[in-house]
Amino acid sequence: MPSLKDLKNRIGSVKNTRKITKAMQMVAAAKLRRAQEAAEASRPYTERFNAVMGALAASVGSSENAPLLLRGTGSEQNHLLVVLTAERGLCGGFNSNIGKLAKQRATELLAAGKSVKIITVGKKGRDNMRREFGEYFIGHVDLSEVKRIGYENAQNIAKDILTRFDEGEFDVATMFYAQFENVVSQIPTAQQIIPAKFEASDDQGGSTFYEYEPGEEAILADLLPRGVATQLFAALLENGASEQGARMSAMDNATRNAGDMIDKLTIEYNRSRQAVITNELIEIISGAEAL
Repeated sequence: MPSLKDLKNRIGSVKNTRKITKAMQMVAAAKLRRAQEAAEASRPYTERFNAVMGALAASVGSSENAPLLLRGTGSEQNHLLVVLTAERGLCGGFNSNIGKLAKQRATELLAAGKSVKIITVGKKGRDNMRREFGEYFIGHVDLSEVKRIGYENAQNIAKDILTRFDEGEFDVATMFYAQFENVVSQIPTAQQIIPAKFEASDDQGGSTFYEYEPGEEAILADLLPRGVATQLFAALLENGASEQGARMSAMDNATRNAGDMIDKLTIEYNRSRQAVITNELIEIISGAEAL
């Protein structure tokens, strides 16, 4: 049974931990508001961009004149997995859920005899997958020094991916990230970015006719590389909001758990102290009766 001093020290330690988790919860709440606004502000542009690209892709189809980023290499043997996670932990299952989805896809591809290459964005994704799939790593992007994610960060990642594609290192590229829903719900998502896949919206179809200048193929050749960067940027923003939401929820749970532990330790401390006092009274009374 722990002594009174040990219980008192443990209560003090848990109280200090609760102060830290409470502070981290408040910081995550403040960051979440900005990150959520950024993610939600990017959605209309991304959706409209994809709709326009979908209409262009539908008109071009898979003809020989279509850009390579749209029609693909004609093979699905070599796959590139781009795993987007956070640089820091203490955010519940946010990082592990993305890593789990990426591991599942890599395992399926390897079982099918496909070649797998992995690029990680964020230290936690690299640490999560290094043990099982470290031999397949070909690159890592460190964003720990970036205070605020910008389009140029996504553009740099996209340039590296496109360069590798032009050099024939892979045929299909898929990125993994978390789609932000709310504070308690972040959905791990896999999205193919090469060859590009777009879905034309309803207002792009039907009897409406669009005439493009200089032409669908030329426009796609110019916009498809930007589309890869746009998709990566949107995923990074979704990840940022998901990370702060997951951290806020995790720190809130940790704060409540610390409070429950303090209550239990306080009850144990009071009972132990009462037992000590009772024993001292018994000793005093027994000594007085002996006299």
